[in-house]
Amino acid sequence: MWRVLEHHDISKTCRKLPLEVVKKYELWKDIVLRHGPEKLKEFPGFRDEKLKGEREGQWASRLNLQYRAIYEVERETVTVFILEITPHKY
Repeated sequence: MWRVLEHHDISKTCRKLPLEVVKKYELWKDIVLRHGPEKLKEFPGFRDEKLKGEREGQWASRLNLQYRAIYEVERETVTVFILEITPHKY
């Protein structure tokens, strides 16, 4: 079983997001909690990808055409830390 830790601003951000983005984020969290982030590759809609440049070591999953969930994975503690949900501008 995995743990998903969210940055303290995520709940405030979710209140401002469109409902379909929040629902997809909740589905994303459920998949990661049950199976880990590797399972996201089986869902082409998320287009899970490793980031480069300033965000090297982080990953992004598509929640819709505009919004992405940016996260890091700690393998030692089996933790996924959600850094932000942001419009695609990285």
